[in-house]
Amino acid sequence: MKQTTEIRGRGPWQLAYERLRRDRAAIGSAITILIAVLVALSAPLLAQITGHPPTMQFGHTGLGPTGIPVGPGAEFWLGTDGLGRDVLVRIAYGTRVSLLVGVVASGLAVLIGAVVGIAAGWFGGIVDTILSRLMDVVLSLPFLVLALALAALVGPGLGISIFLIAFFSWATVGRVVRAEAKSIREREYVQAARALGAGNAHIMFVEMLPMVGATVIVYATLLIPASIGFEATLSFLGLGVPPPTPSWGNMLADAMAYYKVAWWLLLFPGAALLGVTYAFNVLGDSVRDALDPKHDQTIKPGGQS
Repeated sequence: MKQTTEIRGRGPWQLAYERLRRDRAAIGSAITILIAVLVALSAPLLAQITGHPPTMQFGHTGLGPTGIPVGPGAEFWLGTDGLGRDVLVRIAYGTRVSLLVGVVASGLAVLIGAVVGIAAGWFGGIVDTILSRLMDVVLSLPFLVLALALAALVGPGLGISIFLIAFFSWATVGRVVRAEAKSIREREYVQAARALGAGNAHIMFVEMLPMVGATVIVYATLLIPASIGFEATLSFLGLGVPPPTPSWGNMLADAMAYYKVAWWLLLFPGAALLGVTYAFNVLGDSVRDALDPKHDQTIKPGGQS
């Protein structure tokens, strides 16, 4: 009982940390994400150790006599693809692409959504109306159709993938932050700061933004797997990261021609995509529960929650 009282007396961020530290699902997801980050960072080292650059084709050793990809073995640990390239090395480099797109695109979406949402909630009136209608327009747009059209018009690339994902994702964050900002602006400390002559920028980003920080963090965590999935979809359709740059999406697209005779081409990239996105989703749910002030989970003696 003494331990429970001590934890409840701490700040909300400390209490959230205590909850996450005892959440096995959160710890497992964090370990999975950490492994993915390490794989992405060590991709050049892995290519050097194996002697297989991600775009090099091994026509003699990487393909069978009939031109079929070679299966997992001593030389190619996860087999080769239809061009004789090392699947393991390409998955490692594809992890770099997926994590980069997921983090950067989600960060941009959360940043834009938080700024627009706080501005709409604080100013109200005509500003709120204009920004709210803008968010409604973005949310009503068919993402996949317009993304495919724009990517086809501009051409595939990493930059266009990040732009498309960020553009179609910020409005969701903005709407949620706007609702919280409208509630926060009526609180005493905000009104006190306004009475003392604080400017709009100070009130929005110093007084109000920290109060919506938990929401922003949760949405950032949950947007990352969605962004990774969107990038994989665009690359699968040939409108994301252009070949020969490896991406989980274009690796799965290449596997369609060989999956009946080369099961590893579909299994390993698909498992990487599923595992990382699932880990981020579970971690996002755990962070949401840990930061929820109405969450009734308490830390009990013995480390049980």
